[in-house]
Parts: sequence; structure tokens; C-alpha cells
Amino acid sequence: MNRFYRILILATHFICASIDAQQAYFVDGYHGGIYGHYPLEWQTQFMVDNILRYPEWEICLEIEPETWDSVRRSTPQAYNNFKTLITNNKRIEFTNPTYAQPYCYNISGESLIRQFEYGIEKIHKHFPRIEFVTYSAEEPCFTGCMPQILKSFGFRYAVLKNPNTCWGGYTRAYGGELVKWIGSDGSSILTVPRYACEEFEENSTWQTKAWCNSKSYLDACFNYGIEHPVGMCFQDAGWKNGPWLGTGENIKNNSIYTTWRNYFENISAGKTDDDWHFSQEDVLVGLMWGSQILQKIAQQVRIAENKIVMAEKMATIANIENNYVCPQDELDEAWRTLMLAQHHDAWIVPYNRLHKYGTWADAVSKWTDSTNDVADKIIREASFSFNKGNKTSASLGYIKVYNTLGVKRSEVVSLLLPREFADVNIKLNDVNDKEIVCWAEKGEGEMRIFFHAEVPPFGYATYRILRKNSEEEKAQGIRKLNDSEWVMENDRYKIIIDASRGGTIKNLIAKKMGNKDFVKQTSEKAFGELRGYFYEEGKFYSSTNTPATINILRDNLLVKSVKIEGEIASHPFTQIITIVQGQDRIDFDLTIHWKNNVGIGEYKQGEEWRENRRAFYDDRFKLNVLFPAELSSPRLYKDAPFDVCESKLDNTFFQTWDQIKHNVILRWVDLVESTGNYALALFSDHTTSYSYGENFPLGLTLQYSGIGLWGVNYKITRPLQVKYAVVPHRERWDKASVSTKNDCWNEPLLCEFYTTTAMGKKSLINFQKAGYQICAARILDDGIVIRLFNVEGDDSLQKVIFDFPLSSIDEIDLRGNVIENKTIKKNHYSTEMKISMPRFGVKTFLIKK
Repeated sequence: MNRFYRILILATHFICASIDAQQAYFVDGYHGGIYGHYPLEWQTQFMVDNILRYPEWEICLEIEPETWDSVRRSTPQAYNNFKTLITNNKRIEFTNPTYAQPYCYNISGESLIRQFEYGIEKIHKHFPRIEFVTYSAEEPCFTGCMPQILKSFGFRYAVLKNPNTCWGGYTRAYGGELVKWIGSDGSSILTVPRYACEEFEENSTWQTKAWCNSKSYLDACFNYGIEHPVGMCFQDAGWKNGPWLGTGENIKNNSIYTTWRNYFENISAGKTDDDWHFSQEDVLVGLMWGSQILQKIAQQVRIAENKIVMAEKMATIANIENNYVCPQDELDEAWRTLMLAQHHDAWIVPYNRLHKYGTWADAVSKWTDSTNDVADKIIREASFSFNKGNKTSASLGYIKVYNTLGVKRSEVVSLLLPREFADVNIKLNDVNDKEIVCWAEKGEGEMRIFFHAEVPPFGYATYRILRKNSEEEKAQGIRKLNDSEWVMENDRYKIIIDASRGGTIKNLIAKKMGNKDFVKQTSEKAFGELRGYFYEEGKFYSSTNTPATINILRDNLLVKSVKIEGEIASHPFTQIITIVQGQDRIDFDLTIHWKNNVGIGEYKQGEEWRENRRAFYDDRFKLNVLFPAELSSPRLYKDAPFDVCESKLDNTFFQTWDQIKHNVILRWVDLVESTGNYALALFSDHTTSYSYGENFPLGLTLQYSGIGLWGVNYKITRPLQVKYAVVPHRERWDKASVSTKNDCWNEPLLCEFYTTTAMGKKSLINFQKAGYQICAARILDDGIVIRLFNVEGDDSLQKVIFDFPLSSIDEIDLRGNVIENKTIKKNHYSTEMKISMPRFGVKTFLIKK
């Protein structure tokens, strides 16, 4: 043997010996809860017994906080044993205290904060001394804004692995032992990522190789330069394995059990120079987008999210003005039921049974109904607190319009008046006794009034109803051009609808933008076309294949609506298109009246749900509504919780589990010209997926029908009902205030009729510059809490003006700790505060009267 080969053999032996000598670590634990899975009769004592039996075992817990209420009732001795065990026990760590373990990326930023807030509060009621130091979850419960939220709740570390439960997705593989996870606002948190060398488990569609510390995984880590590789598995509560990798001398690959906190503080390097600017597109997730059951859940959650936040804000306005006090226990319960509806299991296994509730989908319906009932009640009560004042002899009544956003709004609103107005000609005057534009729509024994309201930020405006001698002149903004084309026209748009092609939009001309036509005339697809692959018939169907009928629903000075009735693959649909004076947004309300269940998707998926290739991934084959837009080399932006992400994807298309791309629309996406000045935003009334790529226009996913995760048949069982909107505009999303326009869609102005109320117009919270949102305002025992989000502004100083008496303002963290006593400037009628925060920053303030 020559000298070269002897050296090579010795070197190889040395490397292998070094690898064998290196130490591996493993984080074990449990995931679940009373709603997910947690056998009350034995799970708690099982954990106690095994921790005492195996001194080498350490565990992390991701247990729904409400579970401990049930444990205390059902097995009080086990509960007390566990409570005693965890006192000052460094071998047990709580890692995800959210109330209902949401996926995070699919809900609002405010909902995410409340999940942590209520969850931590609940756990501390049982275990007051527990610290929350590391965030880690068994499911892909991640979103880009989390570093600032986690840090504000006191977390110091995070983990972006979910190795044994990747059914619904995973994070992008990146980096080595540690990274700094840089969030959307620039905040950072020390993080264990899914390593760049952490591949998917062979012959698995739900695991990475970190799930069991296999030799191949550890070798890959050592070869990559990771000195302290760590694997992870949070077992389902209810599994009786005990220590996942074995015990004593039989622990797999000589791994050492550790908690995440111990790993960060005593094992890992503890620091890194690797800054990972984590994008929302690094959250790679794939749920059953387009299935009716998930679509309904997402819509119900969105409605409840909007309503409960508006209710809190209305209660705050009424408290400041009228000392209205909202029952806090009712609000807490409303948030509880909403948070349960955001549980990850509701979104990934909606057909599974859930105790007395029926299925998860049944439970979500009950929970969100409960939230909405409370929110509606609070809004009514808050509005009623303004029912005071003197009625003048000439007044027939009053209308107050409330604005829960922090921006001035000039919008058309409508209100159904009491029946005694049905035959009366009326007009509206504002607080300056100036008549405003309004339109009275009379029906059978009723009257609905439309008017242009000017409402200041986070405040209200009042209008007086007076008698008018003459009726309004008829308006005509909708007319038939020829046998197949209709035109809708107002101050903003001229829209030509082609009835011969299923009621699609032939031209969308923006009058305020140089008569720019936003419809791409050279596209094979039509603007507003419904299109999908019906695999049982082996062909694509389009709404353009069948002529539609068009009827005028409303054509007055302020609002114009048409109803389009057409067919898609012989199934009738109805679509209402509405344009409003002074409004950039064009609203669509679509209903498809399915005659029966039909298969829609790339192909007929077999019941072997473990296959890597799946029919429900490629959204091009699902039923879409398409928007071929005349835009030059557009870039795509999409919103996320407390974030807006510029997409780096060439397209959103994928067919296999191991190639998932981020294609989630939370509230909106925006196509913006790279070289020009035009853009088109798309709003969705629920979290779902979108499609976009070369030779495929922007599409919103509407319907999938077929086999899905775990072999469940996601059938069509009811009509499809979806609301969406488009906003043609100039410049980028932030300059065009796309996020603010979307807020106006989600939090509409609130109108209330009064027989008596004080005439007034007032802004309670105002900003000197645009770009900030009031994402929460609520009354607590110690004052008013407001939360501000810088979504479209810069990091320069911003003046906030409060037009009500107050004594102090403190900036607080999400635990309620004071960060800074703010310097305030009191004027005769108002108080000013100056703040600054980076783009996508969130700050919370406690105001004391």
C-alpha cells in the first residue's frame, strides 16, 4: 500500500472517529390538549411518573392552556402531583402558550397577540411561576412577524423546526446550529432553524430527518459543521412511548435529552453572526385551499376577527364619550371562542370529530357565532350610549356614523330607516348644516338611504334628517351598449361587461388614471373568468363558454350594481358587481349554485394519502377567478400578519409535498409594475391561496373537490359564496395605501339611527402623518390600551393627537410592563404624543384618564 493511501485511510478513520465522538441532543415532549388530544384519565400522571422514573429524560410541553382546567377537575391528584413536579424543575419547559395553537400565518396579527396573551394568562393561573423562554411548536405554527411579538412577551429563543408533523407544511431549510431570525420589523431572536442539511425523511410526506436523530441525520449535521446537532419530536398527548429515543444506555445514537432552554443556554454556541431575514415565503405550507369546508371556516374566522376588534373599538369610543363600560367577561369569552376557531386542527382536519361539538367545522360555526353575538351586542350597547340630546322641531331624526380606523374616511354608506320614513322625501345635513349628497331608495314599506359620509379618524360624525319637498332625479350610469355588452360607469370607472362571454369584464377603464384600461386584451383568459379542470370529464370548463344575462340591481347617484347570471360547466352562478362614487374599490359577490358534487382539481386523487404527488396542490387546475391585467413586468406583494412581503417566486405552481411554495393570500395581494406606474390589488374575504406565473394571470382559488389529506373526500355540499374586490391604482402598495383600503373593507363604517342625539363630529385619536393603523383599542381596569401598527409609514417621528382628557401615557410591552413613560404635551382641548417605530413595527400604549 503506497504512502498516499495510508494517509487517506488514516484521515478517513480520524474523521469518522471524530464524528462518532461528537455529541447529539434531542428535544422530546408532548403536543396536544383537551381539544386536540389529551387523555384526561392518565396523561398527566403518566408524565409525572416517567419524569421521576427516568432522570435523564427532559421534556417540552405544547399543551392547550385550557386543558389544565379539565385536568384539575378530572384528576385532581395527578394535577397536584404535576404542579409540585414542575416547581423549579428545569427538566420541563412550556414552549407554546398560545390559547389554541393556531398556525399563525392564517390569522390577523392582533389575533396572534391575543392567542399569546390569553394563553399565558390561563397557564399562569395554574402555574404562576412558569417562565416562557423558548417558542417551539410541533406543527408549522410560524409567521414572519413573530420575533417582535415573542420578544415583547419575554421570549428569548425560538425554534423553526417541526420535524414529525409536517403534514401541513414546514419552514425553508436554512443555516446551521443557530441563526438570528430577523422579523418583518427588524427585530431578531436567537433561533434553531430547520438546518440547511435537514432533509426530508425518505418515504415520508410528513417528516424531516430530525424527528428521531438517525445516524444519517447526525452525520449530515456534523459534516455541515454543526457542533451540537439537535433533533426534536413533540409526541401527541396520548402516545404511551415515554422517552422517544429510549432510556439509559439504550438511547438512540447516545443522544442526550434536553429542553430547548437548556440547549440554547448551556449546550449551543449561544450566539451567531448568521442573520436570517426570514420572509413570509420561507413559511412553506399547504392546506386544502379551495375546499368548501376550509373556505367556510376561513370566512367565519375572518368575520369574527373583524367584528370583535370593531366591538372593542366602539366600546372604547363610547367609554371616552359617554363612560360606557363593556362587560369584560363577555369580551373575554368572545375572544376565547374566536381563538378556539383558529385552532390548527380546525384548519387541517375539519372533518374530524370533536367531542360534543360534532366535527371541527361544526365547532367553528358555533364558536364564531358566539363571538359575533357578543360583538354585535357590544356595538349595539355602545351605539345606544349616544342616544341622548335634544331633538329640534325640524329634525325627523339623526344618523351617526362611527369610524373605528385611525384614518379620515370619505365613503358612501347606507342605512335602513324606520318604517315611518317609507313615504317621506328626506335630505341630510351635516354638523355645519350643509346639505350632503344622499339617495333614498324606497321599497315596499321601507326606505334605505345612501349618503356620502365624511368621518374623522377614530371618531364619529352626525347627520340631521330633514324633510325635502322633491324627489331625487333618476341617475343612469348603467346601460346596454349592444346585444352582448353593458357598461357600468361612475366618476372612477367605465366597465364594459361582455354578456356573450359569461359576464366577464371586457374593459376596466380607470378615469382618474388617464383612462388606463386594466384588462389585458391579448390574454386568452378573460378578466373575471371562472375556470377550472373538471377531472371526471377530463377537461377545463370556463364561464366564458356560456352567455350570461345581466340585470340592473341599483343605479343611483352613489351606488351602481349589476347582477350577472351565467353558468360554469352547466352549474348556474350569480355574480354582483358594485361600484361606488369616490371609491377605488370594485366589489364582487359571487355565488355558484352547484347542482351536485363534481370533481375539480388536477386529477382524481387516489386514497393513498401518503403519496408525495397530490392533486390538491396545483391551483391552476382548481376553479379560479382570473384577472389578466395589463401591467408591465409586474412584481407581486402580499400581506401577512403585521407584514407585507415582496414575492421572489417565479410562479406559485407545485405538485408535490416536498416542493411546497408559499401561495397564501391572507387579506390581499398586489401586482405592481416594475417599470411603469400602475398596479392592481386583489382583496379576499378569507385566507386561501392564489395562483400566478408566466402565462398564467393572477387567480384567486375558489373551489377544489376531491380526495385530500388523510384520504378524506372534500366534497361540494352547498353553494359556493365568496366576496372579493379589486383596486386599480398607481404606485406601490404603500404609496397607494392598499393596506388601509383593505382595512376599510374589513372594518366598514358603522351607522346608527337616533330619534335624539347630540350633533357632533369628533376624532378621538388622530395622526399627523399617514401610515399608522390602530389595530386595537380597549378599556381595561387601569386605563385605555391602544395598539399601533406602522404598516405604510416610515421610521420618522409621528405625532399622535388625543382629543379627550388624559393624565398619562406609558408605552408597555405585551406583558403590561412599562417600557417608557411618554412625554406628552397638553393643549387646551387635546394631548399630543410623539413616537417612532420602523416599518411593520407594533407598539402598545396604556392611557390613563
